[in-house]
Amino acid sequence: MITVSALWAFALIVGLLTLTPGLDTALILRTAALGRRRRAWGVVLGIQTGTLIWGVLTSLGVTALLTASHVAYEVVRWAGAAYLVWMGARMLWAARRRPADAQQDDTAAEPDSPDLDTVRGGWRQGTLTNLLNPKMGAFYVAVLPQFIPAGAPHLTMGVLLAGVHIVLAVVWACALIGFARALRGRLQRPSARRLLDRITGTVVAAFGIRLALGD
Repeated sequence: MITVSALWAFALIVGLLTLTPGLDTALILRTAALGRRRRAWGVVLGIQTGTLIWGVLTSLGVTALLTASHVAYEVVRWAGAAYLVWMGARMLWAARRRPADAQQDDTAAEPDSPDLDTVRGGWRQGTLTNLLNPKMGAFYVAVLPQFIPAGAPHLTMGVLLAGVHIVLAVVWACALIGFARALRGRLQRPSARRLLDRITGTVVAAFGIRLALGD
């Protein structure tokens, strides 16, 4: 079985990855700051669903096939890039359309208005964002096998390690959502919402462009 020291080493690696500001952090903060509590938790659950799937696929060796196949990797990479650029562009367009003195109008930012504040809508967004990022799969292929002892059941150990990653990510998400809720009054002002959409939209689109360029 995996040793305690190895488990702590893995937790340190994925903990640093979780704390690094990135796409997941931007999505969670924006969703929570807009006052969509249920959707924010849906995003968190979706991201962790993707993490668990990557862990399972890596344990079964499927992710290695993805990273080894140039065509498969490119398909996922371009699909992910297109999705992120599209999502970022929607946020930037919504910020441009929303007047500085406008009342709350989320339908411009989120065309799927029935899912504005639902766990399902957030879960779908979080899951797609995570699964359409082949770099997540590449990270698991490079790191996860190093912490699975020889002779140990790969699927069981892979799920266990992915679970460690998920627990740390959920704890961090709780802190992010709590921070956003503390500033909710200020962040829901029309001018602040426009700025938030601009910043988040730029970050999301930039991630998509960076993924498309293969950086």
